[in-house]
Amino acid sequence: MSAHDIATQLPAEVLAAYLRGKGLADTDAIEVSVLAGGQSNPTFRIHAGKDRQYVLRKKPPGTLIASAHAIDREFRVMKALAGTGVPVPRMLDYCEDASLIGTPFYLMEFLQGRVFMDQALPGMGNAGREAIYREMNRVIAALHSVDYKAVGLGDYGREGQYVSRQIARWTRQCRESTLPVNASMNRLMEWLPEHLPAGDETTLVHGDYRLDNLVFHPTQPRVIGVLDWELSTLGHPLADLAYQCMGWRIPHDLWRGIGGLDLASLGIPDEAQYVKWYGDATGRDAAGHWDFYIAYNLFRMAAILHGIAQRAADGNAAADNAAETGRKAGPLADLGWEAAQRYMALR
Repeated sequence: MSAHDIATQLPAEVLAAYLRGKGLADTDAIEVSVLAGGQSNPTFRIHAGKDRQYVLRKKPPGTLIASAHAIDREFRVMKALAGTGVPVPRMLDYCEDASLIGTPFYLMEFLQGRVFMDQALPGMGNAGREAIYREMNRVIAALHSVDYKAVGLGDYGREGQYVSRQIARWTRQCRESTLPVNASMNRLMEWLPEHLPAGDETTLVHGDYRLDNLVFHPTQPRVIGVLDWELSTLGHPLADLAYQCMGWRIPHDLWRGIGGLDLASLGIPDEAQYVKWYGDATGRDAAGHWDFYIAYNLFRMAAILHGIAQRAADGNAAADNAAETGRKAGPLADLGWEAAQRYMALR
């Protein structure tokens, strides 16, 4: 289904009347277009008159996994983070009435800025690349420094044992899937619960923190909005950091990675330098169990992509390229098993 076809599925007149009732639109007709991204939850740009642009994010149609597509959580966490050191778009409205446009949805301000899809940042100078990476690092450090209880998120998740619970969750989802998983995925599902590092810590975590989920200022190397909070919860900060850092392990020609690139010639920090910046900002030391957290995140990402493949097979995927994206689950699981083997070799 094309982006235009998806957009026309929204009942524009009903939505326009709803927006007018909320004071978010004038008497003119609204225009709806599909925004790029949104593998999980369909995302739309709404033009509602002069200088009125919004983002509408909704659940996908069809039968859904019970714990997935938590747009209510996205709305809640971004609303709570307003005014903190974590830049987020302004939340405007949440509607749980599925009768209006077919599923619950929320509205937020549209941020006019830059979204970088390629972590190699082509077309940018070395100083600009380093500034972008330093800013990404600053924002995730700020996120893990938020007093989640003070901003009203004390009940946003369970404290402690985040990684073990995540392993169980994604293992369960994979095993409930009708699509098979590869050998590395099966090995990781057995290995990860048996090698959990000692010690624990709880912070607010994004769960999907990466370059293309950040909106940068139009001209400055400054994040003006962190998006896609569906997987956010209370969790382990190093697990959240390692999720972003697995990009250093993923080959550039596989999927969203910078593995194999000459980072020094690009002005991009290597993995160790990036982790050190975070440690300097937060006082946390990721050494010792780093390859475990990398293996865990590659497993988790593979499980997420496997879920996208399942939705494609079921016919209710949000993106046109869902099947192609889902096929990357196996190679990511292979990289995860390589990290697990490195971890065991260093013990």
